[in-house]
Amino acid sequence: MTGQIYRDVILEQHVRLFRGAMGAEFLFMDDNARPHCANIVDECLQSEDITRMDWPAYSPDLNPIEHVPDMLDRRIAARLPLSTCLPKLPRALLDECNWLSEHKVS
Repeated sequence: MTGQIYRDVILEQHVRLFRGAMGAEFLFMDDNARPHCANIVDECLQSEDITRMDWPAYSPDLNPIEHVPDMLDRRIAARLPLSTCLPKLPRALLDECNWLSEHKVS
């Protein structure tokens, strides 16, 4: 993806409209991927008066979804012995995803 595609597809078609629905308190969060840092993207955000959240590069701790695969892995490893894991894995994944959904773990 390039900065221009990011601007044209993501920012102009989705973020701009979402910001309009959310109002002035909208705070946009993306990461420091190269397309996100392009001048064309910065100019677009400024022209749309969209405030971008500052955050350091390589900080998955700021995005809670980054922790879900690790949590699922640990919970499934605690449930299933390694030798019997593969045949039971689909059911275990569904069970654990349901558990996460019910407990709204973040």
